[in-house]
Amino acid sequence: MEPISRTWFSAKQKAELWERWRQGQCVADIARGLERRNKSGVYRVLALNGGIRPGPRRRSAIALRLEEREEIYRSLFVQTRGVLKKELIAHLRTGRNIRSPKCGTAKIGLGSIVDAVSIRERPAEAQDRAVPGHWEGDLLCGSNNSYIATLVERQTRFAMLIKISGRETATVVGALSKQVRKLPQELRRSLTWDRGKEMADHKKFTVATDVQVYFCDPRSPWQRGLCSIRSLKPIFHPSSTPTGKVRTLSRR
Repeated sequence: MEPISRTWFSAKQKAELWERWRQGQCVADIARGLERRNKSGVYRVLALNGGIRPGPRRRSAIALRLEEREEIYRSLFVQTRGVLKKELIAHLRTGRNIRSPKCGTAKIGLGSIVDAVSIRERPAEAQDRAVPGHWEGDLLCGSNNSYIATLVERQTRFAMLIKISGRETATVVGALSKQVRKLPQELRRSLTWDRGKEMADHKKFTVATDVQVYFCDPRSPWQRGLCSIRSLKPIFHPSSTPTGKVRTLSRR
């Protein structure tokens, strides 16, 4: 068989190389045993480790996986509303104050909603739930083209469900505006929504109610997790109740 001219070694070949070296074979004999045309490749492997067989590679018990590191970074940015404080930035190797996710292709932008205001600009009193009047909303789509809008007040957890005839932005904004105008002025401070296009006419909603709308980052509905539709549906909308038969209601 003609000797192989490649210079790299498989894990199995390296194991055989070191075993032959332990038995006292010279570099030339090891190269011939591994069917190598020359001994330079064997010599490089031996010289790289000073002629001492390296131990097996093991992952450190304290080393973090990529997913674990990403989870830590995400929690830090959520706690600081997406922008790290100056004292934390000083400890970052890159010095960037905006997190660029390493997993996936999510981008920090305002998507297709025109003049959307980021959730990061939401007042601190809304984030801290210091005063009532800051709401989070979502749209539930049911069977037979039936829809329910949910509104949850952040401080008191007071929730309202609003039956809506369609998911078009004019229909949704109109129904929400009608319901929010019934609230006292001190309970109309802000509304946080996800990236759903049903709120594309958010400026009309603000004009009608004097309530500023803030939007989550793209593919980040968890940023307004208080109004998670998965947690609200079992409470207000049992599986046995058709969505189309739910009327506007409220609950603490």
